[in-house]
Amino acid sequence: MTVISKVKQTLATLKGAESTLKMYSLQERNEEAKAIYAEASKEILEIKTDLEKRIGVMEFEEPQYKGN
Repeated sequence: MTVISKVKQTLATLKGAESTLKMYSLQERNEEAKAIYAEASKEILEIKTDLEKRIGVMEFEEPQYKGN
């Protein structure tokens, strides 16, 4: 497995985790727990953004990986 494949797999995993946290946040009644889920979701969003930028750089540097 190439490095870019691993990074894309990590991104997909993070998207799943983000969705789960958002779902928990919507279902939670405890405001403190809601805030924790929302904060974790926000942090994942920042990491996802960084990984998406990195994937763009990797695809630019190695065009054969684009779209894989």
